[in-house]
Amino acid sequence: MAVHRELPPLGCLVEVMQGRDAGLIAVVVGQVEGKYLLIADGSVRRSDKPKKKNVAHVRKLSYVATDIAERLQSDGHVTNAQLRYAVRTFLEGRLAAAHDSQQGGA
Repeated sequence: MAVHRELPPLGCLVEVMQGRDAGLIAVVVGQVEGKYLLIADGSVRRSDKPKKKNVAHVRKLSYVATDIAERLQSDGHVTNAQLRYAVRTFLEGRLAAAHDSQQGGA
């Protein structure tokens, strides 16, 4: 019995849950054959050679890099620096949110 999973949109950040890249935060830069994603983070996985990953092996995160999504839809190419910036922005936001929750927030 196959479980149908919805593909995250272009520009969406995902966390790799299985495989040698487990724990990697990456950006969806493409979709293949209805159940595979092409992901890259700009450092480990470069934009010129993204990793093909089964959608069942990644966890969709709530953050979508809209600038990357727009760029991918317009010309289909994004730089490694833009990918690194998107991942870094997400991680810094998550770290700040965790820090605020530990401090009790205000």
